[in-house]
Amino acid sequence: MSQLTFTVNGIKVRGNSREPLLIQLERAGLQPEYQCRNGMCGACRCKLQAGAVDQQDSMAFVAPNEVLSCCSIPKSDLTVEFAYQLQSSLQGLQANEK
Repeated sequence: MSQLTFTVNGIKVRGNSREPLLIQLERAGLQPEYQCRNGMCGACRCKLQAGAVDQQDSMAFVAPNEVLSCCSIPKSDLTVEFAYQLQSSLQGLQANEK
């Protein structure tokens, strides 16, 4: 398992290269929006600003440089941006936290 770092709306979290991004963000205490977890709805769409993912087949529309966090497996360190403020289940989680 390769350990990776994800910067999500300015918040740094640790992750890996074997699980979907959505699952990893939830484990880190972030709460991105989602509805289906299989690439059908597009609710988990985010802007890929840096890095690479292996995006599994999906039915939802994604614009250039967008990925679906529910079906994207990170291949490298990532910087992603959701178009809304992410909720956090962890108190004290702040932007640029390492």
